[in-house]
Amino acid sequence: MRCSLAKGLERLDMVFWIIVAVMTATVAALLLLPLLRAAGPGAVAGQHDAEVYRDQLEELKRDARNGLIAPDEAELARAEIARRLLAASAKAERKTAPVGMSSAGRANRLAQAAVIVVLPVVGLCLYLTTGSPELPDAPLSVRLADPGDDIEILIAQAERQLAANPEDGAGYDVLAPIYYRSGRFDDAISAFSNAIRINGPSPQRLGGYAESLIARSGGLVATEARKALEQSLALQSQDPRARFYLALGLEQDGKADEALTAFREIVKTSPAGAPWLPLVNEHIAALAPAGSAPAAGEARLGGPDAAAIANAEAMSTDDRRQMIEGMVSSLAAKLKKDPANLEGWQRIIRSYAVLGETAKAEGALREGLAAFPREGDGGRQLLALAAELGIDTGRAP
Repeated sequence: MRCSLAKGLERLDMVFWIIVAVMTATVAALLLLPLLRAAGPGAVAGQHDAEVYRDQLEELKRDARNGLIAPDEAELARAEIARRLLAASAKAERKTAPVGMSSAGRANRLAQAAVIVVLPVVGLCLYLTTGSPELPDAPLSVRLADPGDDIEILIAQAERQLAANPEDGAGYDVLAPIYYRSGRFDDAISAFSNAIRINGPSPQRLGGYAESLIARSGGLVATEARKALEQSLALQSQDPRARFYLALGLEQDGKADEALTAFREIVKTSPAGAPWLPLVNEHIAALAPAGSAPAAGEARLGGPDAAAIANAEAMSTDDRRQMIEGMVSSLAAKLKKDPANLEGWQRIIRSYAVLGETAKAEGALREGLAAFPREGDGGRQLLALAAELGIDTGRAP
């Protein structure tokens, strides 16, 4: 019995490789045929003439549309060009048979044919030496059952569950932040919206919804986002994420004094050492009049009351990080529109360093040096900041 089974498996293996060989030979032959069959020079010339006449017809249409030529003249010219186009096309069709090739052209086609023949052989040899023909397949159903750390599989798994149960509010709560971190802002907006509809509004859901809207708009705090942020503050008056974005909206509207007051209030009511304070203080430094003294509590980076401390501590690590990342995204969007902003580049480099995003900090340094070359005063300031933060300046331009 075992001997018969082994022979059967060997026979199947042989059939498989025969099928592979036949398929490879068929594909190679199909690719070789057009290379080995050359069109005559008359066909090439006829095709070129036809293209010229088609371009002339298009140009004539534009001239007639713009009133540069009288309608009667345009009609006569169109008829003449069309007649020549038909003649050129007929000439090309009559001369598509091979009529000989130069030695250089023949050598080129033979080289192409050789590549097509050799590549499958080389690929097969590489597969047999470095591949794993015995490796079992990994169907999607198996991978969905055990996704591990594969974020795409985790998303697909959650989406499948929500498709089966579209009123699963907990599923939307889980999926919405993942969409946001993956840069799928439209999906994040939809998921946060469904979570709010099913589970009811909360500062976390409203803040995530507003942040997704802001990210989709390139950092602009628009009307819909402001409404969600104001609703979040109505539920939790000291929510730092909502307060920051509303202050940012005031800054974007050109209301510098109101924005400065709002940012300073965030500092006053935030716990000392809160991770968002460096970025908030950067906004304050940019908005405050030159030479003005720091507001009370600003120099010590906050002096919150017990309620403010409890509110900040209630935020999860992911919520705090998402808030800071959203702030940085808004700043990055502003710098794309206005790269000649030295303070902005300093702020975003420092912010990435606070987040531990070394690669992004190095990327921001490179972009900043593109706007402020290292030979100038601005470039030297950026390099000095990078050195202070431990960012590699060797790969910067």
